[in-house]
Amino acid sequence: MSIRCRNWRRPAGELDIVALDSDGTCVFCEVRSRTGESSGDPLEAVSVRKQAQVIRVARNYLAEEPVAATAFRFDVVAVTFFEDGREPRLAHVRGAFETAFR
Repeated sequence: MSIRCRNWRRPAGELDIVALDSDGTCVFCEVRSRTGESSGDPLEAVSVRKQAQVIRVARNYLAEEPVAATAFRFDVVAVTFFEDGREPRLAHVRGAFETAFR
């Protein structure tokens, strides 16, 4: 993937990463992190409400920054950091949520 932008902010919200996949898919990627496991998995933080916000902001992005894409996808990257020095745990969920997107 090639990153088009990071931390695209508008009053309606923020897109963490917008990228183009090698197959021409425009990817809107939500990134969540946690320190330790006591607060739960970072993937759990991407609620239905958060998904709706990301979709809304993605539509705003496309209105301002037209993208020649063959498809659109919403991914989530989850990072868990550990205070004991272990390597962070990463998870990339392709197509984590969907919408009728045009």
